[in-house]
Amino acid sequence: MRFEQLLIVGILIATIGMFLWGRWRHDMVAAGALLACVFAGLVPYADAFAGFAHPAVITVACVLVLSHGLQTSGAVDVLTRHMLPAKAGPTLAIFSLTALGALLSAFMNNVGALALLIPVAIQIAGRLNLPPGKVLMPLAFGSILGGTTTLIGTPPNLIVSSLRAEASLGSFGMFDFTPVGLALTALGVVFIGLIGWRLVPARTQAGAEGFDTGTYLTEALVPEGSKAAGMKLREIEAALEEAEAQIIGLVRNDVRVSTPNAGRHVKAGDILIIEAEAETLASALSGLGLLLEEAQYKAEKEEHEESGAASAAKEKDKEKEKAPLSDEIVLVELAILPTSGLLEHTPTEIQLRSRYGINLLAVSSQGRRSRARLRTYRFKAGDVLMMQGAPDTIAEFATAASCVPLAERALYLPDKRKALTASLIMAVAVAVAAFGLLPIAVAFTAAVLASMALRTVQPRTVYEAIDWPVVVLLGALIPVAAAMQSTGTADLIARFLLENIAQGNAVIGLATILIVTMMLTDLMNNAATAAVMCPIALGAAGHLGANPDTFLMAVAVGASCAFMTPIGHQNNTLILGPGGFRFGDYWRMGLPVDIIVVSVGLPMLLWVWPL
Repeated sequence: MRFEQLLIVGILIATIGMFLWGRWRHDMVAAGALLACVFAGLVPYADAFAGFAHPAVITVACVLVLSHGLQTSGAVDVLTRHMLPAKAGPTLAIFSLTALGALLSAFMNNVGALALLIPVAIQIAGRLNLPPGKVLMPLAFGSILGGTTTLIGTPPNLIVSSLRAEASLGSFGMFDFTPVGLALTALGVVFIGLIGWRLVPARTQAGAEGFDTGTYLTEALVPEGSKAAGMKLREIEAALEEAEAQIIGLVRNDVRVSTPNAGRHVKAGDILIIEAEAETLASALSGLGLLLEEAQYKAEKEEHEESGAASAAKEKDKEKEKAPLSDEIVLVELAILPTSGLLEHTPTEIQLRSRYGINLLAVSSQGRRSRARLRTYRFKAGDVLMMQGAPDTIAEFATAASCVPLAERALYLPDKRKALTASLIMAVAVAVAAFGLLPIAVAFTAAVLASMALRTVQPRTVYEAIDWPVVVLLGALIPVAAAMQSTGTADLIARFLLENIAQGNAVIGLATILIVTMMLTDLMNNAATAAVMCPIALGAAGHLGANPDTFLMAVAVGASCAFMTPIGHQNNTLILGPGGFRFGDYWRMGLPVDIIVVSVGLPMLLWVWPL
């Protein structure tokens, strides 16, 4: 072994050790490994940061932004409503949710897909009287499996494709991963939905992901063309039952009816007074095409600007000229302190819109039911207000009014036009890349620019949507992986594995690469695992005279399938707190899923990518 090979092996062992130690973040460890290679002369100074311009890094960042657009526009709401049975038992409900998570993660970042469905999972768990973890872990595993089915489903697939191109073999296509990934996903989801979820330990939630604010009282406008227009109140109440929301009043022509007749027909322009939990508020509105009455100004403002509305609209704009027009709009909950100047005042008296430029969307009055309109509701100590506006503005208001910010709600109010636009942008980007009309990095960069221009992703939130530690990790480790190959270290490690384990048998060699990759990805970041194992897989294929694509696909599958620990994949980490899990809880369902991956993945690899 040459000195430079000893150096790179030492750096690699130290890097893996730091990953396992977990004291430093993955991106810090990766950056340290890159600098160590540069200082040791293994990576030329000129190429030190070439990884950040790599197509895989650009594509990962773009997919994260597009996923954010799908999430915030409400594009997934339609799928959620139509694919998840409303009153199914545990097996069917968990199977359907897991399948939906797998489907979404094939075309958007699997972490984003999981984050989008976590509130739905917790709601299902509550309805079925199950511990949240019984639903959350199947959903997390399903979204991980779904990511294996397409090029953009998970970062390891992009890394494998890019390193294949660097080896002068060309890039993998959008759906080259589909035959193997789809088989694994289908069998994995069936197992998880029928049997696997029963193996998950029943844990209570370790800590609330927020707080119990009780039900919110809010006003929902019935717009023209809404599904609710023309329905009877009893029909609307039946539709809201799934979201555990109820109608407690109706406003027509500025006249409130506190106990409206259940047989009354609702008309466009009516305002429904709805009581609902914060987590179910968005689904209660979107299912019937209702809009938060207080949030309508922003949409009306944009419409007036686009159409050049005349004097009546301009007068309305003047009245609301101080309403928030910032691209960066958030929903924040504020608790009113006993010393607040808001006490016994109404939103109209305080002039929330004109003075502060923020909207009051809903009020939680801690079990007290008010018969007043939101605009005439008198604030009490302990009330929780759901406010919409720019972060700085809300912060200033909270300070001035003696309110305590509780948390920023991840509540996305669906917008049909933006949801359709976001979906079309993603579909066109996937199609353009799949048919080879543009390189994938270029196609998805164009899609991000279109999303910003069409406001499905607000320009100010683009950089917040990107998981920068993942981007830094990829950009730093790509040159390290290249150094492993250029120094011959990857070939050396591959030869060691083949001579001592595979003993020249290509099938055993393939199984070794797959299992070693799966073991590593349970202990370190999946993207890092792919970057480390790809050069070794190429070296193994070269020594065995086998098809390199088979071995690279084995790395892609193995690096994506981390089911044994909470640290192997971000999705596993994301459910650790909400599910109340311990470190050793994952293997109970994870081990059978790993067995399925090996027993199904190996023959599928040999069939689809013959040696």
